[in-house]
Amino acid sequence: MQKYSRRSMLRTLSAMPLAGIVSALPQVARAAEFSYKYGNNLPLSHPLNIRAREAADEIREKSGGRVDIAIFPNNQLGGDTDMLSQVRSGGIQFFTPSSLVIATLVPVAAINALGFAFSDYAQVWKAMDGDLGAHVRASIRKIRLYAFDKMWDNGFRQMTSSKGPIQQASDLEDLKIRVPVSPLSISMFKGLGAAPTSLQFSEVYSSLQTKIVDAQENPLPIIQVAKLYEVQKYCSQTNHIWDGFWFIANGAAWDRLPDDLKAIVADGINGAGMRQREDIRKLNESVQSDLQAKGLVFNAPSADSFRAALREAGFYKEWQGRFGNEAWSALEASVGKLV
Repeated sequence: MQKYSRRSMLRTLSAMPLAGIVSALPQVARAAEFSYKYGNNLPLSHPLNIRAREAADEIREKSGGRVDIAIFPNNQLGGDTDMLSQVRSGGIQFFTPSSLVIATLVPVAAINALGFAFSDYAQVWKAMDGDLGAHVRASIRKIRLYAFDKMWDNGFRQMTSSKGPIQQASDLEDLKIRVPVSPLSISMFKGLGAAPTSLQFSEVYSSLQTKIVDAQENPLPIIQVAKLYEVQKYCSQTNHIWDGFWFIANGAAWDRLPDDLKAIVADGINGAGMRQREDIRKLNESVQSDLQAKGLVFNAPSADSFRAALREAGFYKEWQGRFGNEAWSALEASVGKLV
């Protein structure tokens, strides 16, 4: 066996970059028993990635190095549709799609994004930490994915436009607005008279910049970190949809974990999700002033004309039928009657 003197080892390491030092050291620790990849579509600066990093570190430590989760942020592994396909096939093991993205496979997962359903966060968490969330998680499990108990926050969505402020439903008439790849979002904006176009999030900035679309809708922190204020002028605080991220795992990969490691991974991810919720709450309190300083013009319209337009268009009645009575009843138990 080759032997190293202390002097020769130090001389070798001093000539190497930091990344190479780790691999050059004698291998005392074992490689992870379970090495997993986690992909998402958000920049490293977003609270989701900050808390996900904490969760990965906690899981590695508490599992004694048996579970290692490598994070690939900012669409490094492709757009939402690509990563959803990869987590189903096992190419990656974890993904955080918004409910609107996973609803392309599990339609009832979009129920939390029903237009103007929630009036505040108290209603949101009552529903998603309660019977409605349990119903959605059970539906996700049926497509061989596993959804962790605590949903991560993506915030209430606001509308931005380069055309002008949106004060009432009639201001959306024929407006070209980007929406997620989601039948529910398309249905809602058509009901409001707009011209919605579904695009991957990775395409939003360039599409606004080149005027393929004139408007979009996202939570304020996303507008901030994606720098959409550079290609939009007006922000209307409609709070029209609450959306969150389901932290999901490939079902086979999850099932392979022993029970003790499942508990460690679940505790790490759910705990980080609860801290991320608080991060988003605090971030929303400060982000508006930052966006105003960057030139975005804000207004706060009443929800009344939008709700009236959706009721008249038959939007709520249609989606009550699509989601089914069990899910609809669970939603209304938290928010009150919608139809």
